[in-house]
Amino acid sequence: MRTPARRDRMKPLELVIISLIFGLFGGLIVLMSTRELVLSAISFGVSFIVSLVVIAMLVLGAKPNKAELLDIEEQNQPVQDGAVAPEEGSSSPH
Repeated sequence: MRTPARRDRMKPLELVIISLIFGLFGGLIVLMSTRELVLSAISFGVSFIVSLVVIAMLVLGAKPNKAELLDIEEQNQPVQDGAVAPEEGSSSPH
């Protein structure tokens, strides 16, 4: 079994950062409209937790089908000796 790529390892952190941004947005909106720090902190916490749960549920619901799994496996295979990897965006000669 191979170790996951850096992109795969950083995916959970990306989702937490997105939730943090949503929480900051909610907290700042409440802070600018009410000027209450406690209410803003509560809004930040609620926004962060709700967005984290919603994003987690969306990620869990987005499972790849068999064709996508096969494509992922093909892309993860190392390039054979002497073979040239196709460039992205290149079209096949057929």
